[in-house]
Amino acid sequence: MRVQKRFFLLILLFLVILSACQGPGGEVTNSDTDDKKTLTLWHISTGGAKDTIENAVARFEENNPNVKVEVVQQENDPYKTKLSVAMGGGTPPDVFHSWGGGWLQNFVDADQVKEITRDVEADKFLETGISTTTFEEKIYGVPLGMSVVPVWYNKDIFEKYDLEEPKTYDELISIIETLKSKDIVPFGLANQTKWPGAMYLMYLAERIGGPDLFDEAYNRERGFDDKAYIEAGQKVQDLVNIGAFPNGMNGMDYDSGQSRQLMYTDKAAMMVQVSNFLNNVRDEYPEFEDKLGFFLFPKIEGGKGETNHLVGGVSPAFSVSKKSGNQDLAVELMKELTSEETANEYVDHAGGISAVKGVKYEDELVGEISKVLEESNFMQTFYDQSLPPELATVHLDTTQALFGLSITPEEAAEKVEAKAQELLE
Repeated sequence: MRVQKRFFLLILLFLVILSACQGPGGEVTNSDTDDKKTLTLWHISTGGAKDTIENAVARFEENNPNVKVEVVQQENDPYKTKLSVAMGGGTPPDVFHSWGGGWLQNFVDADQVKEITRDVEADKFLETGISTTTFEEKIYGVPLGMSVVPVWYNKDIFEKYDLEEPKTYDELISIIETLKSKDIVPFGLANQTKWPGAMYLMYLAERIGGPDLFDEAYNRERGFDDKAYIEAGQKVQDLVNIGAFPNGMNGMDYDSGQSRQLMYTDKAAMMVQVSNFLNNVRDEYPEFEDKLGFFLFPKIEGGKGETNHLVGGVSPAFSVSKKSGNQDLAVELMKELTSEETANEYVDHAGGISAVKGVKYEDELVGEISKVLEESNFMQTFYDQSLPPELATVHLDTTQALFGLSITPEEAAEKVEAKAQELLE
């Protein structure tokens, strides 16, 4: 009888324990596993910027011990396609890297991005930054960094051949001719992915047509076949014809570092490239920084653009997918990625320019670049980020064709304008 009683008590105890482990509806739960949430973050940062993002994620996870963030770092150009596929397929990351502008707006118009106007403090960010993620007075992303495009150059090469930073475009042409005579590639350019060459066209067009050129073409007050664009295209081809770029540039890949290697090995003297180039240098070949200087793209005589007018944009900015299953947590992660602590690390250790206000620059070279941005009277945002994707593709394709001498400046301008009429009017 005693044995039966003990057996009965053991069965009863087992049922009590089982009941305690069950949630509503009788399902077995485990607080250590089922309460753990996962967020995904996609970004393209490298070097110190990559470390900065990972440190921000670590702080977020420490403050949210029930959350695990899966961080996926992508290469720049494949990322754009992968994100578009993920968005269209309904499997996007919770938080994703953006450049703002027309590229982000494409996803906003497709109702794939969470509006965060009431979730963030817009005054915390530089107006030139937050404006690129704001559409119809609603905010869909927040910026961490700004990117500007100077002309980087090798100070040792300039000193060796008694060259000085040019103030005019004619002086720049003279430098190119001197460098060619010394068997040095004037501009390192790897244009397989098209956007590196587009920065030359953007600068030439702005210096010729002035700061209103792009906006007036976009708003249909003038065309993308304006004579300023045709003249800019002609100057691109003039540069190609005088040997300003390496042979085979349209087949060279920037992401793999082909143009940067020309700079590192003193085979090329200059490069028109985003400010993140400094981050590449520090990550890949830090010894080269002692040789590195920069100047602003010079004014063209008779043109309407000024030397302190910049080409640039936002990168990175972060947005939240509308299909995120944990939108509130994703917003908190986005805030940490653009916090003042993250921004300070971004400028101190990643060579970045902050889009977050109140950051102090201890890095002398980054501070100089930031000062250039502060003193600029105008910044032209990257065309491929400002234009609708279909039009951006035509812009990039025709610009690459200009460098390849397979299209005339008139034909390139006509193709861009025809697509603009189709999409913008």
